[in-house]
Order: sequence, then C-alpha cells, then structure tokens
Amino acid sequence: MGTTKTQIFMKSLKMIAIVALTMFGTAALAQSKTEKIKVLGNCGMCKKRIEASLKDEAITNADWDKNSKILTVTYNSNKINSQTIQQKIANAGHDTPQVKAKNEIYDKLPGCCQYDRTGKPSKAH
Repeated sequence: MGTTKTQIFMKSLKMIAIVALTMFGTAALAQSKTEKIKVLGNCGMCKKRIEASLKDEAITNADWDKNSKILTVTYNSNKINSQTIQQKIANAGHDTPQVKAKNEIYDKLPGCCQYDRTGKPSKAH
C-alpha cells in the first residue's frame, strides 16, 4: 500500500511544527537572563524601594539582600538591559556600579536609608 500525497504532506507539516516549536522554545529561554548587581542601601525600606523600582513587565524577579548589598534580578534581555535596570535603581536613590543616583534624589531618602556613598561598608542598621 503506497503513501498518499496527503499523508506525506501531513508528515511534513508535523515535522515543520516540531522544528518551529523547538526553535521557539529555545529562543524563549535565551531571552531570560539572571544577573547579580551591587546596590548600595541599608535597610528593609531600601529593599522595598529598590525592588519596587524594578516593577516592569520585562523584569520577572528582583530580590535585594540588605546584608550582601546584592540584587539578583531576572529579566527578558530582549526587552531591557542591565544599564536600564541600574538607571531605574539610581532613579530611586540607590547607587549601582554603573549608575550613581542624583544627589537631590539621594538627599530625599529617609535618614536610615542614606548609605555611605564612598563604597565603604556602613555600620549596622
């Protein structure tokens, strides 16, 4: 019994669909990037402010550790980059390795949130 043109077409269509879905899945995974960024701050209020500054559809997770001063952020690298993320943080008043917050924004932070801008470890808060 021979294979009909319809059967060949359906097999080809299935193969194309499998290849397309595999490529799409790989591309979707490649978009997600997790990065660790040093962010200066002191307390729980800083944590809330830093994490809130990163509420963005391109950012899927942001967690700042007040002890290590390290932000772990996961984002879609096709929609946002590290420089833009660090600018968002600086706009909230917190310095990062690439972007320093403007003095007028930093000066408006509550006293407990005003970290040492020289980069030296601050005293416990």
